[in-house]
Amino acid sequence: MTDQSWPWPAGAATGIGSLPGTDIAEAQRVVLGELPALPHLPELPARGPGADLIGRTGGMLVELPVELYAARWRVAPRPGRDLRRARDLMERDLDQLAEQAEAYAGPVKVQAAGPFTLAATLELPIGGRMLRDPGAVRDLAGSLAEGVRRHVEAVTRRLPRASVLLQLDEPSLPAVLAGRVPTESGLGAYRPVEPERARSLLRDVIEAAGVPTVVHCCAPDVPLALIRSAGAVGVALDLDFVTDLDPLGEAIDAGFGLLAGAAPTLPPPAGPAPTSAQVADRVRGLWDRLGFPRRQLAEQVVVTPACGLAGATPGYARAVLAACRDAGRRLHED
Repeated sequence: MTDQSWPWPAGAATGIGSLPGTDIAEAQRVVLGELPALPHLPELPARGPGADLIGRTGGMLVELPVELYAARWRVAPRPGRDLRRARDLMERDLDQLAEQAEAYAGPVKVQAAGPFTLAATLELPIGGRMLRDPGAVRDLAGSLAEGVRRHVEAVTRRLPRASVLLQLDEPSLPAVLAGRVPTESGLGAYRPVEPERARSLLRDVIEAAGVPTVVHCCAPDVPLALIRSAGAVGVALDLDFVTDLDPLGEAIDAGFGLLAGAAPTLPPPAGPAPTSAQVADRVRGLWDRLGFPRRQLAEQVVVTPACGLAGATPGYARAVLAACRDAGRRLHED
């Protein structure tokens, strides 16, 4: 196991994606300063429509324009203002990244919504989620596959010495598989997607990206075996939702990487941000319960916050990223 190569250095920490605020230059300075081993491209949803995960990923889609309608994203008949805004924001973010990280030569993580979270959120022009139409879901996955491939190329052009790690955000995947995504009326739910079909479409997106990919799912019942067999190199989890250790132990034993969400996204009602020692203890405790040797931990595991930090204050977000960074170093020194 220890001779396996990972797309991150030992003792790394990273963020899940979102941060508070509207200043992308400042957000990227924070990320590059606090997460030097595995920085990520920050998302700032407070900037408004097109800066949120769905709008941002909608801007990547190829030949499938999206627009806002009644505060929800839907498929549009033609490209319009909302799509231009989403793409302009991303272009600005990538230019800022190139300016600040021009000489960076390590791994950098970028994020996009996965095909099933998109299908469970984006609406069809006639109403209803794309999830209701299997043909639309297939077309969406194909459009996303080409979109993430182009996005990875755009990052690589700007940071030619860096290596790209892709994160597909799939918080809706367990609900999609279980048939728990509610219809618009709220009286019913969409039919479940067959696991083999989900695996196939997820694999198409991962293969098209052409870079190591992790799947992030901050929900209970993460389908670890499906994600692993779709070609992902790892999974990002909120440790609060890890109740059954056996599936996670099997995945790790098979060489799966873990982005361990070990620091709360919001401060406790009374008290400061967690210390690096507390975050490291949380990861170490899980690893010991799984029964794997400590020497493997710092290589196979990346320390992260439990989920995105958009709802936190800037001070808390920075403190959490610093605690994750120092926790990763502590685990590496064990």
